[in-house]
Amino acid sequence: MPTRFRLEDPHLREVLHRIEHTIRRGGGRVWLVGGCVRDLALGRQPRDLDIEVVGLSPGQVHALLAEQFSIQFVGKVFQVFKLQGLPIDLSIPSRRLADDTSLPGLLRQADPDMSIDEALTRRDFTINAMAWDPDTMELRDPFNGRGDLDSRILRHASTRFAEDPLRVLRGMQLSARFELTVAPETVALSRTLSQESLPSERLWEEWKKLLLQGRKPSLGLQFLHHCGWLRFYPELAALEGCPQDPIWHPEGDVWVHTLHCLDWFAAERTGDESDDLAVGLGVLCHDFGKPATTKDEYGVVTSRGHESEGAGPTRRFLQRLTNQHDLIDEVVPLVCCHLRPRALYDADASDSAVRRLAKQVRRIDRLVRVARADHAGRPPKQFDGFPAGEWLLTRAKRLVVDRRAPLPIVMGRHLLKLGVQPGPDMGRLLEDCYEAQLDGDVGTLEDGLAYVKSRLSGPN
Repeated sequence: MPTRFRLEDPHLREVLHRIEHTIRRGGGRVWLVGGCVRDLALGRQPRDLDIEVVGLSPGQVHALLAEQFSIQFVGKVFQVFKLQGLPIDLSIPSRRLADDTSLPGLLRQADPDMSIDEALTRRDFTINAMAWDPDTMELRDPFNGRGDLDSRILRHASTRFAEDPLRVLRGMQLSARFELTVAPETVALSRTLSQESLPSERLWEEWKKLLLQGRKPSLGLQFLHHCGWLRFYPELAALEGCPQDPIWHPEGDVWVHTLHCLDWFAAERTGDESDDLAVGLGVLCHDFGKPATTKDEYGVVTSRGHESEGAGPTRRFLQRLTNQHDLIDEVVPLVCCHLRPRALYDADASDSAVRRLAKQVRRIDRLVRVARADHAGRPPKQFDGFPAGEWLLTRAKRLVVDRRAPLPIVMGRHLLKLGVQPGPDMGRLLEDCYEAQLDGDVGTLEDGLAYVKSRLSGPN
């Protein structure tokens, strides 16, 4: 066995040895399975471990492990144990019941005597259907997952792939993360499946992995296109065939442009999950308004107003995937304002314009990343470094609004001290004062109070 099949983390290695020794003492056997074996085969260190225990019942496994670990038992369906405080899950082989009516709600039953090769048939893809015994160093690879890894192929392990349609989206993110080509037979099988019965939380997790871990997100989205799953995402499907001005966009239609933009974004992720997710979604959705606004006017393709037109389809797309309304509210302004960095740069805009943009999008630093990916995603057009973004970010940092909207200087408590009572008049006065602050007429609290006093003493 190649030396790369070795855990480098000494703590994780020691814990695995304890688990293996404990299970073997009870008459069972431990196999590492799934993504951690795939990662080891690629020479990468896994961040967590999935363990399959054969030869012991769930009760026996629990009794043995409880001697040394704090254990959480996850449901009756898949017989999974989580070791609290450790990135380790253990499961017992299970099989689908031929007649589940006798046990309502229980679709699977643990089968400790199932062979590891049979257990691997329920795995999604061949690259995830390998098992490795860390004690004997034996590798079980009944579907030639290592060969598919070497050939950069993503292939379903068996016809049981169809038992969980979510595996199509898993194929989307895996092909993007590991830069794999999906096998034609897997594309064909995926075409027969539907996501309609899947809860949005499960869909969301796969889309997050595409954006946060995908090295070439374009490969994942192309897979969705080839297997017909864009029918579940009409906002994406509408981008295909939507024309663009070939001078400004020599790469092709809006779909092709979006794929290039996503690959550029992926190459420049920062590692800050919340930032990368908002920016990635902004890049994915930034041209959702083009299908409704694109026109051919005397041989010239235009899409005037596509930025603001993108708000509606962006919200609809995201609301089908997540109920995180704060995140959606962060992404929509990035879509609606993705052309503003270039527009402000061309106009050599004032500080007031920069502050107002910060008020609208809240995170100019994120907006610049979306606009930069949009600007870069036009090969073979040469990327010029996007000076508009650098200009805007420099200005925003100087004004301390690159990562937040301008904070109001004058607050309600200040007006109360001046005798202004709570109510609509106070609200209007605060809003007017904030507008004066955005214009640069109010820069300090003293300025703000002087402005308020002038308004109070002037004509109504």
